[in-house]
Amino acid sequence: MLQLIQILGLPFLACITMGGILGYLGIHVLKREVIFIDIALAQIAAVGSIAAHLAFEVHGDSIGAYICSLGCVLLAAVFYALVRRKVTQISIEAVIGISYAIAAAGALFLVGIAPGGHVHVQTMLSGSLLWATWRDVISTLVLFSVVGTAFFAFRKPFNQISDNYNSAVMKGMNVVWWDFLFYALLGMVITLAVRIAGVVAVFAFLIIPAAVSAMIGINRGLRMFVAWIVAILASIMGLLFAYYLDFSVGPSIVLFSGSALVVVAILQRITSQPN
Repeated sequence: MLQLIQILGLPFLACITMGGILGYLGIHVLKREVIFIDIALAQIAAVGSIAAHLAFEVHGDSIGAYICSLGCVLLAAVFYALVRRKVTQISIEAVIGISYAIAAAGALFLVGIAPGGHVHVQTMLSGSLLWATWRDVISTLVLFSVVGTAFFAFRKPFNQISDNYNSAVMKGMNVVWWDFLFYALLGMVITLAVRIAGVVAVFAFLIIPAAVSAMIGINRGLRMFVAWIVAILASIMGLLFAYYLDFSVGPSIVLFSGSALVVVAILQRITSQPN
């Protein structure tokens, strides 16, 4: 048991901090119908990280790489906020998909010319959750606490825009500013989380618990509680599964997150059938 705690203790704490903030953000993402914003921002952040490696010869987990990644994410936040308000011919989800494709092409190009570029790809996809350190846990806890505080302080405008964008526009809200702040805060979380857990696990933390909560919960408070429970259980089961069967941690967490969604869907189907 002591060995189990020593190996999985820090990865579990990292999962809890990520699951807590991403579960909440996922509710907003589902309401705004920007499902693939996570992957797009993660890809854009990867471009910044690889570019920093090429230009300044810094490692992917350095402060310099994070600053370059965050800079790219903030530019993307400005772009998404303006496009959603100014461009009506295509949906914001389509714009996000297009930006992801362009960022992915840019990342592949940079990987091809960067020394050790394959390492960036592997880290972005799978992360290094099993090798999480106290530095990772503390840095995520500090940053996510700041982001969570900002979301709590500005919860009213964020909730209004997430619930009904057009209504917020009609009320005269500065939706471009609030959208920029939303995407910027989300990007800060994703940029750091992807470095630790990888794109696949972070996407699962963001979307699947929120999707399960949407199937069960009615009010926002209940949905947040359900999302957090799903994230915690999936983290515990995924880490144990990976430990005992020598499997990758990220995919294991995704597997049990998806299983929770399937189970809830089946139970809802059964209970909704007339007797």
